[in-house]
Amino acid sequence: MKVFIIAMDKEAEPVVDAMKKVKSSEMYGRKVFSGKIGAYKTAVIVSGVGKSNAAAATQLALSEFKADAVINIGTAGALTERCMVGAIYGIRDVVQYDFDLTKLNHTEMGTLDEYNENFLKLHTIIKYPLRRLGTGDRFNDDKADYKLLTKDLGADIRDMECGAIAHVCRRADVPAYAFKVITDTAGSGCTPQQFSENFDMCVKLLADSVKDILKDVEKTKK
Repeated sequence: MKVFIIAMDKEAEPVVDAMKKVKSSEMYGRKVFSGKIGAYKTAVIVSGVGKSNAAAATQLALSEFKADAVINIGTAGALTERCMVGAIYGIRDVVQYDFDLTKLNHTEMGTLDEYNENFLKLHTIIKYPLRRLGTGDRFNDDKADYKLLTKDLGADIRDMECGAIAHVCRRADVPAYAFKVITDTAGSGCTPQQFSENFDMCVKLLADSVKDILKDVEKTKK
């Protein structure tokens, strides 16, 4: 079964609306929906915002649903001109930019203690342009974060969940996929305001794409 991990209720609506024979429940304090999209059995876990929520929801997908792949979809912010508001991008790799063991392990920023590289690779499909993602528990216009993400790490997009999802899936040897629709662009005005203004439009774009995303993921091999 392919399981979607989605941060917010509004972001999850396009997937739930596409499902038939939907069953809703609550597991360990999280909303869960299961059913079928087309011919495929699937489930949606609404994780909540942030890395801890995302990691817990991913473990739930693996332990309770025996997920053979995890799909993270949602909104995100662009960091470079390589990404446009209202466009959907596949994520090829992700780094947790607020994870720092540089002085202890002498590794690059974002390198988890059990790995030697800071970016974790995700599985991909060919439908969407691929970009690099930075994940952190921050939503801000901080100039230091912007420099770290773009100049030091070379990320194109940032969010608050995907890095944790990729980490849990890698430890479990389960494929992880991520697709992000851009709501805001750093350097183009207040990002929270852009997010609010563009959020509904971006959720509609996800609604138009979710069936194709699941179908394409089902076709890929581990």
